Amino acid sequence: MMEEVNEAAPALSLHPHSIKVSEVLKDGDSITFLVVSQKVSGEGEHHVIRTYSDFEWLQYHLVTQEEDAPGMEGVIFPPLPQKAQSNASAKALRQLGILGLVQWQPYCKGLEIFLQQVAAHSTLSKVATVEQFLTSLDPPGKQRLSRSIFSRLSHAVAERRREGHKDVDEFFQTERDHNILLAECTKAAVQSFLDLVLTEQKLAVAYGHFSAALQVFVEPGDDPDKQAFTKTCVKLSEVFDSMKKSMTNVYENNVNTIGLGLDVDSRYQEAEKEMLFKRTCKLVNMEQARRNAEKAKPAKKEAMEEAKHAAEDSFDRISEVARVEIKHLHAVRLEILQKSLIHWCEKQLETAKETAELFEQHLQAFKELAE
Repeated sequence: MMEEVNEAAPALSLHPHSIKVSEVLKDGDSITFLVVSQKVSGEGEHHVIRTYSDFEWLQYHLVTQEEDAPGMEGVIFPPLPQKAQSNASAKALRQLGILGLVQWQPYCKGLEIFLQQVAAHSTLSKVATVEQFLTSLDPPGKQRLSRSIFSRLSHAVAERRREGHKDVDEFFQTERDHNILLAECTKAAVQSFLDLVLTEQKLAVAYGHFSAALQVFVEPGDDPDKQAFTKTCVKLSEVFDSMKKSMTNVYENNVNTIGLGLDVDSRYQEAEKEMLFKRTCKLVNMEQARRNAEKAKPAKKEAMEEAKHAAEDSFDRISEVARVEIKHLHAVRLEILQKSLIHWCEKQLETAKETAELFEQHLQAFKELAE
């Protein structure tokens, strides 16, 4: 069934890893994103302008494909970052995590990763609206959602009891157990990392305030003592200003690298959880259909047998696709986290070298001042 979906549409006319959300365009309260992608033919690029609601529309369209395309059952849909909020409250910041800081570089990167993962997916990339979203100058369709796309799948109170249902396959039961543990640990890691970044931000602000405060002691005049004191204050102000810039670079590096990697990982854990929950629901339905067929009276036996076979086929389809998707997800998560760690090391080394050079200059300046 998965092959039938793949053959429904041609492959994308662009390179998935060339997709970039390269710029944020602001017009009052309106925020749009410039999406750039390289054509496979090598004959130029696509440049399209998209709003966040356009990204929501694409995700909604992909998720609802499963209603008409059996091969979509079991797919772990790449997660979309939540909508950015300016001047987010402390509660909203806790919910949004690292991307709630509204630093546009990592936020654009989060949207970029979403598009790249969709475009690189063997099944999702065949959906015609993906090509339309990435190449058409016209805005895509609009879809207003009153709640989260995925919440409709697992937040129904009547179905929550199914989450603890024992699985018949050890592979999936183990994956469910690991997912619950990893989702909690990753979410806690994101929040702890956010606390670290917020502390670094406060330190940077404090260094800046102290640097400005030292300028208050600058006094004109010919008094040698006053001149010496003024020079000392100016030099100290420059030192704390350098400390502010260094700490700013540190927390920005943290957000753009490990922070973003943890955020993507956390959202992928939730996406996998939703898929596993859908499969568990189908497992419960299949077991119920089997019991109904066993207890059915002769007049209803044939209909119950057909319902049982339909439930078994649906469960087998989602299990087959889900097994492949889980293995692919593990590889994707590992790649994203590895890249974020490598990038973090590179940026922090670069910042450390620049800071060391600045402090060496300040030290030399103080030596000259002492002479």
